[in-house]
Amino acid sequence: MQRYDRLREILRLDPDKDFLAIYRLTATYEFPWDFSRALELALFRTYAVPSIGSLLAETAEFTRRAQKRYDDTALLLDAVVEHGFDSDTARTAIRRVNQMHRSYDISDDDMRYVLCTFVVIPARWIDAYGWRPLTRHERRACANYYAALGRRLGIKDVPGSYEEFETTLNAYEQEHFGWDEGGREVADSTLDLMASWYPAPLAPAVRRASLTLLDEPLLSAFRYEPPGPGLRRLVRGALWLRGRAVRLLPPRRAPHYVRQNPEIKGYPDGYDVGELGTFPVPGAGGCPVPHPRRPAGAEAQPPA
Repeated sequence: MQRYDRLREILRLDPDKDFLAIYRLTATYEFPWDFSRALELALFRTYAVPSIGSLLAETAEFTRRAQKRYDDTALLLDAVVEHGFDSDTARTAIRRVNQMHRSYDISDDDMRYVLCTFVVIPARWIDAYGWRPLTRHERRACANYYAALGRRLGIKDVPGSYEEFETTLNAYEQEHFGWDEGGREVADSTLDLMASWYPAPLAPAVRRASLTLLDEPLLSAFRYEPPGPGLRRLVRGALWLRGRAVRLLPPRRAPHYVRQNPEIKGYPDGYDVGELGTFPVPGAGGCPVPHPRRPAGAEAQPPA
C-alpha cells in the first residue's frame, strides 16, 4: 500500500452520503495523533467563552477530576466514530451526552459553538502541522459528520457546510471571548493535566510549550502572558517537522481510536459506555456524581 492510497479511497467516496466512512478514515488512519491534539485544543478554546468556562468551573469536573472528565469526554465522542451512529454503543454515548447537558442551563448558541470547534480546529491544525493538508472533500465530510451529531444532540440551526461552521466560530469568538475567573481555573487545570502525562521534571516545559499553540485572542481571554517568539517558533517548527517525518512513514494498516491513546488513563480494565460521565443526584438540584451504577444494556469496551 502506497502513502496516498487511502486518500484516493477517501476521494472515491461521497462526502454527503459517506461522511462517516470518510471521517473515520481521516481521523483513525490518516491523522489519529493530530485529531487528538486538535480536539484537545478545540475543547480548550471553549473555556474562553465565560458562560462555558464558568459552568465548567462550577461543576468542578475539570478541576477536581480532570483526568476522568478528559477520558469520558474523549471516549463518548469517539464511540460514535468507532461504532457508527446506528449502533447501540453510539446511541448509548449520545444519550449519555444529552443526559449530562440537560442537567444544566446551557444555551443552544454555546452548544453550537462547541460543535463548530470540533469541525474547524482539526482542519486548521492539520493544515499547519499535518503530514498533508486536509482536502475540501474531507472538510465537507467532517462538516456533515458533526452536523449529523449535532442534530442528534438536539442542537438547533446547525451549520450546513464547513464554511458556515468556520464563519459561525469566528463570529462567536469575536463576540464572546473574554475573561472569566472560572474559565481561567479550568484552563489552568487542563494545562496541569496535560503536563501530568509527562515525567514531572518536564511538566513546566510542557505547560509553556502548550501556551505557544494558543493564538492571541485566546491568550488575552485567559490573561496568559504570551510566550516568547523564539519558543513559539521552536514548538511550532517541531510540530511541522513531525508532519514532514510522518509523511515518509508507510500508511497505517489498522485504525487507531481514542481509547488506544496513552492519555486515556482512567480505565485500565476497560469501561462501559453507559457508565461514562456524570449522573444527576435526585433531589440535589442536578448535582452530578461521577460513579453511577451500571445501566442495563450498556456495551462493554476493551481497555483503553
